[in-house]
Amino acid sequence: MGFELFIGRRYLRTKQKQAFISLITILSIAGVAVGVMALIVVIAVMTGFEADLKKRILSGQPQIMIMRHGGPIAKYREILQAVEQTPGVEAATPFIYAQIMLRSNSGASGAVLRGIDPASAGRVMDTLRDLNLPSATAADASPVASPEIPGIVLGLELAKNLAVGKGDVIYLISPRGMISPIGHVPTMRRFKVTGFFESGMYDYDQTFAYINIRDAQKIMRLGDAVTGLDIRVTDVYEARNIAGTISGKLGFPYWARDWMQMNRNLFKALKLERQVMFIILTLIILVAAFNIASSLIMMVMGKTRDIAILKAMGATERSLKKIFVLNGMVIGLLGTLIGLGLGLVICTVLKHYNIHELTGDIYYFTTRLPVKLEFIDVASIIAAALLICFLATLYPARQAAKLNPVEAIRYG
Repeated sequence: MGFELFIGRRYLRTKQKQAFISLITILSIAGVAVGVMALIVVIAVMTGFEADLKKRILSGQPQIMIMRHGGPIAKYREILQAVEQTPGVEAATPFIYAQIMLRSNSGASGAVLRGIDPASAGRVMDTLRDLNLPSATAADASPVASPEIPGIVLGLELAKNLAVGKGDVIYLISPRGMISPIGHVPTMRRFKVTGFFESGMYDYDQTFAYINIRDAQKIMRLGDAVTGLDIRVTDVYEARNIAGTISGKLGFPYWARDWMQMNRNLFKALKLERQVMFIILTLIILVAAFNIASSLIMMVMGKTRDIAILKAMGATERSLKKIFVLNGMVIGLLGTLIGLGLGLVICTVLKHYNIHELTGDIYYFTTRLPVKLEFIDVASIIAAALLICFLATLYPARQAAKLNPVEAIRYG
């Protein structure tokens, strides 16, 4: 390769009469660099977004949820014991789920009510570990003041919508009320706000309200039944297999769903978006590759006599191809390395400095711009860039190798 490298290095050196070719070469390097940099930054941000979103979902959602076709689970303690003995299950807790309306002195808002067991809910979901829920009380149904008002914990955004603070009293209106001579009457109960939670997921913080599971059973008139069971597993990526094992153990009418099934559409959309962005940004490198091909074609045209002399001296077509392929790959490699360096610098800046704050009413969560670089992503981008650059060199190199030395010297 010494001969080919020597000639290729000479051809890459700038001469005054080849300034235009040199300009195209510089633009080719810049194009590849911009494409690689954009790909690295965008893919790193999208990977970070997906990883952060997954982390927040897993901290605010159960990894497996068990429910029963046709209604609540009556003998849930026996099922809870059987579930906890399943290999791979770390913890389990019962819950009650319902759509309700909350009303304060300043307004009203729809919400998702979850009745939880404060003793075990924190072992299943991280966001429920520090909830300030008092022990169960007799839910107050009278309109007059009572010394024992059950507690409720609101999402921070939900509390802002209701304009309530800690210690304020709000009304919980449940559609599952009483049957009276005049028809179905919704249940209205008073609750005292005992705390707030902030998961970082705007949809959760704007929607969820938590009360003690005993109070929820009284409001929903479920007796000693629950809506379902939340489960935490030792390996989140084995959740689907563990859910299948639990479903097989319990049988019909019970069913289990894992966190990937519950958020399937969201993660499919994120994966598709990543793939589309990779393809779109790769077009930048493709444009730069056309510049590489153009500069090599012009170099071949300018070096016609030199190529003819080299062939007359015994240079093979393979050697001539190597000269121009190496020239193109040097351009591509320089652009790739520069783009890699710039991409890593920008990712580092975005990761350590709060350049852009995400707003919860637009994005799924509120945080700084997430960035996560993975080796496989960087390696794929570098490989794609070098492959495109290599393909761009094949036609000019082939044309140089096919030159007839006699014709080239006569008319060159």
